[in-house]
Amino acid sequence: MTIIDYGVGNLGSIKNMLKKIGVESLISSDVHDVEKADKLILPGVGAFDTCAEKLSTSGLLPALIKRVQEDKVPVLGICVGMQMLMEGSEEGVLPGLGWIKGRIVRFRQDMMPADFKVPHMGWTEVKICKPSKLFQGMYDEPRFYFVHSYHPQVIHAEDALIEADYGYKFVGALERDNVIGVQFHPEKSHKFGMKLLENFVKLY
Repeated sequence: MTIIDYGVGNLGSIKNMLKKIGVESLISSDVHDVEKADKLILPGVGAFDTCAEKLSTSGLLPALIKRVQEDKVPVLGICVGMQMLMEGSEEGVLPGLGWIKGRIVRFRQDMMPADFKVPHMGWTEVKICKPSKLFQGMYDEPRFYFVHSYHPQVIHAEDALIEADYGYKFVGALERDNVIGVQFHPEKSHKFGMKLLENFVKLY
């Protein structure tokens, strides 16, 4: 398990959560570690373009693309890491990886009650949209910790893994083949996040 270090993200928190479930992981900015990883975690915090540019200039991108697209290694994108799995974002001008079709859009405050503030921050219950190993044996009434102003807008409905509600329904996680992304922070989501990471490690 390799956590990709390209200069952004809660790397230590993710590693600590994995350690709690008995999984050793490596935080690395070395292309050789990406090339030999059996699973990859792509974190991301902050603005879309900042993350996209740092990933692009990290020297890791060709290896990441090969591992995910050709070798079909499972990858889990977290927060902006998930957003970069898509084609682009309203937040910036740089392209995403395009592995899941669609774009990242800002919460539409004109569609939300007046007392709903952006960013969306805090614990939110989710509805699972399709069968997935990621949620196998998940605790009842799953909820996760979100901090975001943007969310995915998928082209193919079957790519939506979970739905959440903040003023209106939005997609909170994605899954297509070996490409998985979560808008929330599993490393901050206690037993729910721990179970999700355990499933990613053991079942993919």
